[in-house]
Amino acid sequence: MAILDPVSSRDLLEVIEDRFGAKSTIIATQLPVTKWHDLFEDSTIADAILDRVIHNSHRFELKGDSKRKDNNLESLS
Repeated sequence: MAILDPVSSRDLLEVIEDRFGAKSTIIATQLPVTKWHDLFEDSTIADAILDRVIHNSHRFELKGDSKRKDNNLESLS
């Protein structure tokens, strides 16, 4: 995953701020939440985005083997 430059980070912050408290936002990623901060060049903007995203969030962490892996094994048989 590429690191977000300051311009892209501010654009994302603007989108998150517009939605904060008014609309739902779904973020799906394989990257653990503990590593999200590392995706931003500007730590101040990273803090602002993550504060808003995590504030009233509901997290679902899936565990176990990949279903995609299972499907690939079935298609090879």
